[in-house]
Amino acid sequence: MRSIGLIGCGAIGLEIARALDSGRINGRLDIVFDLYKDNAYNLVNVMRSYKPKVAESMDDLLRSDTDLIVEAASQQAVKDYARRVIEHGKDIMIMSIGALLEDELYNELSMLVQRHKRRIYLPSGAVAGIDAIKSVKHMLKEVMLITTKHPRALRGAPFFDNKGIDVMSIKHKEIIYEGNAREAVKLFPANVNVAAVLSIAGIGADKTRVRIVADPSIDRNMHEIIARGEFGELHIMVSNIPSPNNPKTSYLAVLSAIECLREACDDSITIGT
Repeated sequence: MRSIGLIGCGAIGLEIARALDSGRINGRLDIVFDLYKDNAYNLVNVMRSYKPKVAESMDDLLRSDTDLIVEAASQQAVKDYARRVIEHGKDIMIMSIGALLEDELYNELSMLVQRHKRRIYLPSGAVAGIDAIKSVKHMLKEVMLITTKHPRALRGAPFFDNKGIDVMSIKHKEIIYEGNAREAVKLFPANVNVAAVLSIAGIGADKTRVRIVADPSIDRNMHEIIARGEFGELHIMVSNIPSPNNPKTSYLAVLSAIECLREACDDSITIGT
């Protein structure tokens, strides 16, 4: 049974903790860390079968006997902690995949996992068809991700900071952003991690196009992938129920994380970086 540490005790971290607590995963959550201690203690309090330790600091977590750390916090947490996790001889599962579209960080982490013989696990998130995209990546000519969400799921994104737009005032379906994936994950860090997954699997962050649509008439998070190349065309549509605890995140993204962690803890399954 793998010993697991958790960075980030918000809505996604809580769902991962519950999955571990239920026994569905061959792992044990032994220590949790959150910059907001109340979040950490609230998570510990919902655990029924055992109580993980609350780390007083990131150093406290790194000194633990865990061998797999799950990041469920933010892109900034990946930038701040992922290097140190690997250098301390631990594997890491990254939820905030958008951080990896910074080439310097991606290249450094790739080098570190080779040097320390560790692994990085990346859930596929709120989309389907990533294996298909990977299989034709060298034949791709264009990739477009169209993400459509209710305005409340987009609220708080840095995109709106200097736009003078009250996203909650949008009354009709409206395209609010179109650009490349590298820019999109910075402007909408809590909404389009799927753009990062798609970029890494396919033709990269600068060539992957992203369109974000606000639609007050829907109650689901919609992701459509359109990919064209020498192989033909792929059209993939996913209609996700939002996570019950966080409308910005699709429930499928949470389930994907739980399955990725289950596989990481299963000795019979081999997963690469």
